[in-house]
Amino acid sequence: MKEYRILTGGMGAAVSNWELAKAVGECGQIGVVSGTAMDVILARRLQAGDKDGNMRRALAAFPLKSVAERIINEFFIEGGKAEDASFKPIPMFTLNPPKELLELTVAANFVEVFLAKEGHSNPVGINLMEKVTLPNLASIYGAMLGGVDYIIMGAGIPREIPSVIDAFSKAKDASIRINVEGAAKGEEYTMTFSPKEIMGDMLKEIRRPKFYAIVSSNILATTLVKKTKPAVDGLVIEHNTAGGHNAPPRGGINLDDNGEPIYGQKDEVDIEKIRALNVPFWLAGSWGEACRLKEAIAEGAQGIQIGTLFAFCKESGFVESIKKAILEKMPDVFTDPKASPTGFPFKVVNLEGTLAMLETYLKRPRICNLGYLRHVYKKEDGTLGYRCPAEPIKAYIKKGGEEADTEGRKCLCNALVANIGLPEVYKNGYVEQTLITAGDTLKKVREFIKEGADSLSVADVIDKLIGELSPSEA
Repeated sequence: MKEYRILTGGMGAAVSNWELAKAVGECGQIGVVSGTAMDVILARRLQAGDKDGNMRRALAAFPLKSVAERIINEFFIEGGKAEDASFKPIPMFTLNPPKELLELTVAANFVEVFLAKEGHSNPVGINLMEKVTLPNLASIYGAMLGGVDYIIMGAGIPREIPSVIDAFSKAKDASIRINVEGAAKGEEYTMTFSPKEIMGDMLKEIRRPKFYAIVSSNILATTLVKKTKPAVDGLVIEHNTAGGHNAPPRGGINLDDNGEPIYGQKDEVDIEKIRALNVPFWLAGSWGEACRLKEAIAEGAQGIQIGTLFAFCKESGFVESIKKAILEKMPDVFTDPKASPTGFPFKVVNLEGTLAMLETYLKRPRICNLGYLRHVYKKEDGTLGYRCPAEPIKAYIKKGGEEADTEGRKCLCNALVANIGLPEVYKNGYVEQTLITAGDTLKKVREFIKEGADSLSVADVIDKLIGELSPSEA
């Protein structure tokens, strides 16, 4: 069996897109697509004109022809929408989403995986966030229809996902518990996805992918391996130097003089204990440096997860202006304790013109129209509502939220979609701005650019990392 040494990080919303994952696969490693916000991304790619035709070509392979045709008829615009025109909105997820939204989400994740797997025989994974709970069931099912080989999830405790994957592989319904703020003790809420309701007569059993959980503590790793039924198939051990969301420091958040969370020895994972669990594991966060793959293998790891280096490769989903600015300026990375509506620390790149800059952040009207990071809460009348600390402050307070929770919160949903060139444009002329995330290894990116080149490629990164291994290690 081939020893895959490099696993792609699931960056942003379609920064780890199908093109990046395919390029990694073509280089003999495991490409991973991001499954975040794929419903809105597919809808916007079609409205932007789908100039290369890949979205429509992949939809033509979707098993439900009527669903594919409906999506194309609803969203595709020949030649693309006008630059100053708004995108057609799609509904936000709730515990009971409309069937059309579920179909769009299933199809969108199918499309991304289908395209990522073309042209090579290496496995492809999809990365999902436990914190983006409501679309996850439909996203997982769509990825499985597309033949995904790994489902990878972090930003939470994904104990229920292995049983979900089992159920879907057997063409059965699956449910997950939903955290509801204000729920009484012992009161449980669940969300159910029924493959039969989507697939109808086309329903059949499908291949079960492996499930890898992203963890940052020995306790969580042990729980997921020994107490989850079925157990996880592997682990990604993520250090707090990784980009995107970081686990909060153990013992609460205390800030240093720069305003960043302080991590200590309690936040370090004991690799010896991870080895003792006897499951494959990958090391993530600052492992994308010279000679560190060799070090990871010596520690007993299967390999390393690479995010930041791949994020700024020419194949990634970031718009070219972002890649160029990053490679020219090599800005600092700041672990922002407030930016994310999830309450988790979130790494932002201090790049001019982005929402990391206070003046740009203050110019943005607070709008919540995508809603992936909304919290579900119980109203006084017993019904459920949805609120986000990054939405308009008055609206958040009216929904029972605390004003203090809104301070410094940024709309990651809109910013991450803007990062890949699909920003919303409003009637008042405001265009959603970008917000870049990267790990602490950002300063190392230039070291991987070949002499005489002005950009970075997936092949450059993989060749350099794999080239440091002996034939028996590669």
